Amino acid sequence: MGREESPSTQFAGFLRKYSRSVTADARATLTRLRERIPGAVEMVYDTDNGLVIGFGPTERASQGIVSLTIFPRWVTLCFIQNGPDIPDPGGLLKGTGNVVRHVRLQSAKDLDKPQIRALLGHALRLADVRIDTAGRRRMVIKSISAKQRPRRR
Repeated sequence: MGREESPSTQFAGFLRKYSRSVTADARATLTRLRERIPGAVEMVYDTDNGLVIGFGPTERASQGIVSLTIFPRWVTLCFIQNGPDIPDPGGLLKGTGNVVRHVRLQSAKDLDKPQIRALLGHALRLADVRIDTAGRRRMVIKSISAKQRPRRR
């Protein structure tokens, strides 16, 4: 019986489907987001549309607070819980759904901007279940879609 790949090894394989520039930006953004949300469970979904890394207090998708979505040409920060309730005086949040809002990132450095830091802080405070920041971060591969759109453009 073969040895099963670790979640981080599987994740690295998912990222290899993307261009070098998108992969580099995704890695840098993920590093910054991990610094901002210590102790999160990272739920990975390799979907038909893109690669999603949800951050939450547990493995329950319904408790996810924010996510990074990696598309063939950009990375998006999604507020997947209470999106419409997050104060957004700068008008950065996009989307019209009942739950989710998002910000398309130009680079990982966008996470250092005061307005985006504030959005993230509000999202974490408004969460139904908060992340234990003293906990240990871990990654869980939740699903891998059999059919996927091309990842490189």
